[in-house]
Amino acid sequence: MDLLKALRDSQVRADRPELAIGDYVRVHVKIKEGSRERIQVFEGTVIAKKHGGAEETFTVRRISYGVGVEKVFPINSPIIDKVEVVRHGKVRRAKLYYLRGRVGKAAKVKERI
Repeated sequence: MDLLKALRDSQVRADRPELAIGDYVRVHVKIKEGSRERIQVFEGTVIAKKHGGAEETFTVRRISYGVGVEKVFPINSPIIDKVEVVRHGKVRRAKLYYLRGRVGKAAKVKERI
């Protein structure tokens, strides 16, 4: 059991981003196209965090051309270059799945000061 725990702990990144539910974030992802590599930015609101430890994930939601787009990112993935927190949100829920049914200003999250 200790060997398994040691293996999991070795997979955890040292520079883990500090995010909270409701934060508006900018995720820089490394995209490999053939022999080239570039950075693509995905910007949106963190609506969920799941699991913990080495397999922890967070879900980011944004509206793109009137369509809701959600991406799930593993926190410890080497594909993630960096995560910038643009704005901290003030929420009282652990999961913000209710934002899926809202559009426009109703889908806004208040800013925490």
